[in-house]
Amino acid sequence: MTLQGFIRYTVWLKQQRREGSHVIVGVPKEIYPGERRVALTPAVVPLLTKAKFEVVIEAGAGVSAGYPDSAYAEKGAKVLSNRAEVFRTADIITQVLCYGANDINGKDDMPLLRNGQILIGFLRALGSSDTVQQVAATGATAFSVEMVPRTTRAQSMDALSSMATIAGYKAVLMAADALPKIFPMMTTAAGTITPARVFIIGVGVAGLQAIATARRLGAVVSAYDMRPVVKEQVQSLGGRFVELPIEAKNAQDARGYGQAQDESFYQKQRELLSRVVAESDVVITTAVIPGKKAPILVTEEMIKGMQPGSVIFDLAAERGGNCEATKAGETIVKYGVTVIGPINLASGVPYHASQMYARNLTTFLTHLVKDDKARLDDADDIIRDTMITLGGEIVNARVREFYSLPAMAAK
Repeated sequence: MTLQGFIRYTVWLKQQRREGSHVIVGVPKEIYPGERRVALTPAVVPLLTKAKFEVVIEAGAGVSAGYPDSAYAEKGAKVLSNRAEVFRTADIITQVLCYGANDINGKDDMPLLRNGQILIGFLRALGSSDTVQQVAATGATAFSVEMVPRTTRAQSMDALSSMATIAGYKAVLMAADALPKIFPMMTTAAGTITPARVFIIGVGVAGLQAIATARRLGAVVSAYDMRPVVKEQVQSLGGRFVELPIEAKNAQDARGYGQAQDESFYQKQRELLSRVVAESDVVITTAVIPGKKAPILVTEEMIKGMQPGSVIFDLAAERGGNCEATKAGETIVKYGVTVIGPINLASGVPYHASQMYARNLTTFLTHLVKDDKARLDDADDIIRDTMITLGGEIVNARVREFYSLPAMAAK
């Protein structure tokens, strides 16, 4: 930026503050390789402006998602020419993949963060202690959106569920494309074509969306989850719930996530699932345990029992995979079965993934900031559960316990 340009921007910034916009939200361009989403979309800018926020965005940040700079400018956002300027200007930085979730080049942003600045995005706070410590060392107050509690009050802020919805939908489309059969039953002049059989393992948000999408495409769908409570949800979408004669202990935690079981449970589960897997044309696995390696649900022996041309789509690939043969970021063929291990799947539908994420962030921002100040209040469960770092320290109780750090002293 030239000196004259900087002076003009400074005058504009002061004018905006006089007019009542007090908290500046910055949107840098995503730098993870292949990432096409953007943290905020033009549609939410007026909502944030009305709530007394000001939005600045790095030039080109929304282009890959289908949102040109002009769309932001028309809605009242300020388009800045470079990344460093966004970080320097903003009180709050919003990203999709922050350092932690972005383990490739997310570290490049650490020198741009400053003491007291707020960072909001996916941090994968239960992924690496060193990474979280590095974020804390910047002095920034970091909020991890995947830690939003799954409560009714926080539902509109649940970015993890939003991205899981996109992933479940996309998984079925990609699996259908890889399968050398069509999904629906068809009666043709050449005879009747039987429908594809799709089996979903893990009926969380992604699994439910996969069931719905596969049914819309005409497949016969079955699903399994160690939580019997989801049976009615599966049936309401037209799927068949597979019941096994084993019972998981404490199948889900207080936040609604599935909990890890011992190896004897998984061994028995695999034995019982083998027949259903062998009968399926497509198997989509979605079982992820926060902070832990994904459990192996489909072994190589089970793959051998499948028909050649069948497809396994492993939505847990980034966490080690539910399928023993999965290679993260790769598509391989094993015993005639195509095994797909996607990474960052939601980025493949960037327009609507960004739209959903932006709405989640907007609700979170308006909840966090009141009267031009961030409410760093541990009495609020949403703020308490998502706030990872503050004042140079890791302050989240769940994260500290996960990394065996001593409990914080009461303040």
